[in-house]
Amino acid sequence: MKKDITRRDFINGTQVAIGASLLSPWANAFAQGKSSEFELGQGYYPPALSGMRGSHDGSWETMHERVTGTTWPSTKYEEDYDLVIVGAGISGLTAAYYYNKEHPDARILLLDNHDDFGGHAKRNEFEINGSTRIGYGGTESIDTPSNYGKIGKELLSEIGIDVEKFYQAYDQKLYSSMGLSKGVLFDKETYGQQKLVVGYNKIPWQEFAAKSPMNERAKADFIRLCTDERDYLPGLTYEEKFKILDNISYEDFLLNYAKVDQQVVELYRRWGMSKWCVGAEEIPARRMKGYDSGIPGLNHTLVKKGGSTDDPYIFHFPDGNASVARLLVRSMIPDAVPGSTMEDVVTTKVNYSQLDKEGKSVRIRLNSTVVNAVHTKDSKAVNVTFVHKGKPHTVRAKNCIMACYNMAIPYLCPELPKTQVDGLKYGVKIPLTYTKVLVPNWRPFAELGLDFVYYTNGFFKQVELDYPVSLGDYKFGSSPDQPMVLHMCHSHYSQDIQGPEQWRAGRQHLLSTPFSEFEYNVRDQLDQALSGAGFDAERDIHAITVNRWPHGYPYKTQLLWEPDWADEESKPWVIGRKRYGRISIANSDAGALSGTRSAINQGYRAVQEVLSNS
Repeated sequence: MKKDITRRDFINGTQVAIGASLLSPWANAFAQGKSSEFELGQGYYPPALSGMRGSHDGSWETMHERVTGTTWPSTKYEEDYDLVIVGAGISGLTAAYYYNKEHPDARILLLDNHDDFGGHAKRNEFEINGSTRIGYGGTESIDTPSNYGKIGKELLSEIGIDVEKFYQAYDQKLYSSMGLSKGVLFDKETYGQQKLVVGYNKIPWQEFAAKSPMNERAKADFIRLCTDERDYLPGLTYEEKFKILDNISYEDFLLNYAKVDQQVVELYRRWGMSKWCVGAEEIPARRMKGYDSGIPGLNHTLVKKGGSTDDPYIFHFPDGNASVARLLVRSMIPDAVPGSTMEDVVTTKVNYSQLDKEGKSVRIRLNSTVVNAVHTKDSKAVNVTFVHKGKPHTVRAKNCIMACYNMAIPYLCPELPKTQVDGLKYGVKIPLTYTKVLVPNWRPFAELGLDFVYYTNGFFKQVELDYPVSLGDYKFGSSPDQPMVLHMCHSHYSQDIQGPEQWRAGRQHLLSTPFSEFEYNVRDQLDQALSGAGFDAERDIHAITVNRWPHGYPYKTQLLWEPDWADEESKPWVIGRKRYGRISIANSDAGALSGTRSAINQGYRAVQEVLSNS
């Protein structure tokens, strides 16, 4: 039975962008002489595109039309498959991998609305002086692989990843050996003058404070916060402290427990924006302990015996987890990703023309937005309709896995019961952008002693040097005179909006922000931080790629407004991911966790549902 579904949770004000660009960037990228309208020509290579990427124009308009009520005429199904997967991100690719492993001769089709596979694990390539520099446009690392479960560890190993090799590939001492550290660019509105102060967490705290434009009380409070071995919750057990700090914000802790000046609060208000995409007033204080090795005040308040056992943050391919996606595709369609090792996958050029070949057991069809997935009358199959180059097509599958955004699924699967629809709608996707900036050298950073700049009140929260990884034939530019792909992160901040509503507002803001505004802020903020060492944005910026993700991180369950659920089965995302007939649900949303580990786990779970019901 079809249920009424509100459009609010998907669009959230983004109608302003619908119709802004109906001509997608891949429309002119197809080579001539294709044997099928779905095949991609030899010249097709999305990683080399710059400008507005991520959820690029051409990838989102059809779905937004679907949400606003547009329908496409049903067509006779054109192809039969054993399994159709909606979404070719890491979760969808994982599902395809395990189904193909169990049934090597089965016909599998992955449909994706983007012009590249990998979902948020996006690869950016730049050419300069005859060489290629590689950046990550989304999912950046295999975070804490020791915490991956049996399935995740086995999958990484089976597709050829040996995480131990990153200990050699990642130069953990490069920047510190050069004396580089974090700088803070204090803003004029809050601190009376704009000033860059270098040496955060490197030079003595008293010296850092003295150089800052903070007022005298704020300087004294900052020094106390960073140097005193003080317990701000004395006389309580660890468990009692944990409960308190899990239910108050870091802002509350600073103001009412550490009792610091407001300028210190403003210094840390946006510190966690790239992780949580909310300010310090929404993040539980205990979550900030240990974050970024630089959040003070809690180290002597919340002390647990044994210390941290987290892995170092080094498990990073030059293109982030786009190489994980490439290795998954190689395992199923070897002709598409030449090579045989985790090293050569970094520099190999994907042959996109091999992704959707007739006769292959696994096929990936890009630029194809699914608009409907419904069971046949006898419930023995699922008809999946997608739009490709403006034209609807229908395929039939014995089973279907929805490995796309949870919030989209109710519009694609109108048969779902209301309780499941409500569960799928619960999690609000979090908007953010990863912006990559190619510069011919990073000498200004080296001369200023910087590897990272935090802006207390900027459009971009940060700019940082790339991770120093050399893998296989790809060599990181370890000399300051070599080219560098800088990383800048933007997430819209709304201090006057609380809870998930701020992410809805951020999505509207992001989709209505033109590339020119990103470009202006890139230039302005790099000049602010680096002009003292001779940097000139007009001269020194060679390329900008904005990886825009209006539907970015999965819903964060760690923030102050989240209730305590009675048990696992009562959590909305668990209710939302239940199998319905021949339709299963994957994607990291289904676990309410960001990261590749969640994407793998949910893809594996969904395909096990399919296998157990076949």
